[in-house]
Amino acid sequence: METAILHFYGALNDHLSFKRQNTDFSHNFDGRVSVKDMIESLGVPHTEVEAITVNGKAVDFSYLVADSDRVEVYGINTPAPVEAVPLRPPLPEEICFVLDTHLGQLAAYLRMLGFDTLYRNDYPDEELAEISSLENRILLTRDRGLLKRSLVTYGYYVRETNPKRQVVEILGRYHLADRIEPLRRCIRCNGSLKPVSKAAILDRLDPKTRELFDEFSLCTICDQLYWKGSHYESMRRFINELLTAD
Repeated sequence: METAILHFYGALNDHLSFKRQNTDFSHNFDGRVSVKDMIESLGVPHTEVEAITVNGKAVDFSYLVADSDRVEVYGINTPAPVEAVPLRPPLPEEICFVLDTHLGQLAAYLRMLGFDTLYRNDYPDEELAEISSLENRILLTRDRGLLKRSLVTYGYYVRETNPKRQVVEILGRYHLADRIEPLRRCIRCNGSLKPVSKAAILDRLDPKTRELFDEFSLCTICDQLYWKGSHYESMRRFINELLTAD
């Protein structure tokens, strides 16, 4: 039996038992074990790890842990004391998401804010992992086990349970406040919205809407119609609330 000493920093401690949080602890292991497998065996998804050092030197996920190694693991906003070895490619310039079946309201909110967000209430785990991998989408989930799948490169365990607070959490985690673009995505299906002339959809408008509004958008997939009515003002208030939330 061999032993390593580990220490996790920052938000990675959310995944650990209380006695292992923000402190050194020993971990016994047998045989050849990669540092990635060891980290995940303790409950921390590889997708949330930003840097790893072993005995003060930066390593990647493939490093094989040796007896008496000191392993330090860093998450977002907890920079390592040495230059990190990249653990994954940089995030794509345009951030997009795929969400698990428990995050339907969060999906609607992210679409409302203009972010490309795939969601179905019947996605199996293997399909979520495959979509995330093939389309370079960030997988958002409340299932740590899903983030441990080797196919998943970008992923995040959503801590909050209230959907509005979940939005604040995701905007902060990925620094998205200045990328918000309302009326860019269809809340119903995630399709892109395009401007449409009033004349082209006149027969779909009730008399009051026809009288008060002149600018309209149409979903390119499901044909849902949008305009800047009371729902739009409610959206703007919601966005302002998010941006001023603690």
